[in-house]
Amino acid sequence: MNRNDKDQTEQDAPPRRGRGRPQLRSDDETRALIYDAARREFSERGFAAANIADVACRAGVSTKTLYRLIPTKLALFEGTVTDRMDRFISAVNLAACDGRDIAAALEAALSTCGELILDAEVIALQRIILADSDKFPDIAEMFYEKAMQRTLGALAAWLGVQQRRGRIAVDDAQAAAGMLLGMLVFQPQRDVMYGHRPPPSRAQIEARARACAALFLSGCAVPADQIKKQSGDA
Repeated sequence: MNRNDKDQTEQDAPPRRGRGRPQLRSDDETRALIYDAARREFSERGFAAANIADVACRAGVSTKTLYRLIPTKLALFEGTVTDRMDRFISAVNLAACDGRDIAAALEAALSTCGELILDAEVIALQRIILADSDKFPDIAEMFYEKAMQRTLGALAAWLGVQQRRGRIAVDDAQAAAGMLLGMLVFQPQRDVMYGHRPPPSRAQIEARARACAALFLSGCAVPADQIKKQSGDA
């Protein structure tokens, strides 16, 4: 092979891979893997029986790495809940800023709330808290503040945005949010928690959100002129 052929062969050859260790995940990416694994571990085994080593194994990281990022089991449980709530609140905030009509926007916001609250793993976490709250009161308080109150606050903030835009009129956005959430999730959540039904599908949640939005925006009362007309026809 002459020199020109050698030079051409080197030009055509694929670039060599650099030596060294492969690029590592960032701490944020590793935490996300750990939180996903912890959600499954907590929902399956409960807070007391959850094993940190098993969480690390599920996440594909060492126990040393897990403890470096998240030092205690309570911090792991709190991070698991907070991570889920951060994603949920981001979705609700985005829904509040789109240009759709109020009915469609409210349906979307309620569907997002329903998918969070009626998620099988979230309901399993609530079972854990109810079972272990006497032994671990900190997890009950943490879940109340980080999950329940943040969910309510996110929907109340969404309603406040719509009120300032002149699309709805409510006396108390926080109270209205509580009523809406109760109407949306109370019955299906209890059905799942007491073992009478499986968690609702996404289509079922969307249908319930649609009905709740219509009830909230329009109400059940028959307009006065229609009542007068019905009285005249009787």
